[in-house]
Amino acid sequence: MRIGTVLSYSGGFAETIAELADYEKAGLDIVFVPEAYSFDAVSQLGFIAARTERVQIASGILQIYTRTPALTAMTAAGLDYVSGGRFSLGIGASGPQVIEGFHGVPYTAPLGRTRELVEICRQVWRRERLEYQGRHYQIPLPADRGTGLGRPLKLINHPVRERIPIIIAAIGPKNVAMAAEIAEGWQPIFYLPERAAEVWGDSLAVGRVKRDPSLGDLDVVVTTPLAITDEAHTAAGMLDAIRPMMALYIGGMGAKGRNFYHDLACRYGFAAEAQAIQDSYLAGRKDDAAAAVPDELVRRSSLIGPAGYVRERLEVLRASGVTTLNVTPIAGSAADRVRLIERIRDFADDS
Repeated sequence: MRIGTVLSYSGGFAETIAELADYEKAGLDIVFVPEAYSFDAVSQLGFIAARTERVQIASGILQIYTRTPALTAMTAAGLDYVSGGRFSLGIGASGPQVIEGFHGVPYTAPLGRTRELVEICRQVWRRERLEYQGRHYQIPLPADRGTGLGRPLKLINHPVRERIPIIIAAIGPKNVAMAAEIAEGWQPIFYLPERAAEVWGDSLAVGRVKRDPSLGDLDVVVTTPLAITDEAHTAAGMLDAIRPMMALYIGGMGAKGRNFYHDLACRYGFAAEAQAIQDSYLAGRKDDAAAAVPDELVRRSSLIGPAGYVRERLEVLRASGVTTLNVTPIAGSAADRVRLIERIRDFADDS
């Protein structure tokens, strides 16, 4: 199992970077940089590439609507180049709240656009002259839609690799099936290992049947907070601190009837709780929304508790199919956060 971490998109970049070299020495395998509607991920990934030697880097995620497919391919090839072949391209559709609200781009056909973007990226990385006539992207642009002067071009530089790993963030049934079919990796959110097979098993099976063997096994990338403590009171406080973020996604990331995270909570079996979270959040009662987040969802999607408990939960995650575990170490000092990386690395290696 790979051990990774993910940067926060709301701050703390300098602090994390200061600790990253020690994380790398402690056995960290990969670091993901999100984008959301914060600073762009690409500049930060380039900085990390220059400050590290071994650890892999990944976007987590670049939204498919914010860059043309060709630019996405160029960006991935550039990051793979400056990192010496250590980059993985994490992509996702995000949601209409961000894409239409912040970028002013229509949120249309996320599955079709994702599939075509992946095909175009791989064509660019193979340095083929880029000619693509898809439903959503036509390259070069047809003459009747522009000047008529466009012509097929190929990437000037030779990429470090012609097959940069692609990780698709997905939680909907069709999107998950597509990720299992065409991508090297799949990244869900709020991963509950006990219910993962029930919620996503059929979709993963559908995708794997169509999967090209050359892609290898599907890398399942899961993110979780990590803290090791024998004090029940301390653990409870840390778990409570996670609730507002979950409430934001389940209750506030979208409107009624159009919130993918709310839908996921319902599919997990928390329909009543999800409705209470959404009603409270949209009414401005954020504390009530956080309090309504189910204890089971908070606890079982986290690695917080005594060392023996964390070891047990790690094995549950592994048994459910997780192959890359992104942890957010929670501790009061840099040294203690590094120690958490060392311990979860040891746990993963020992099992």
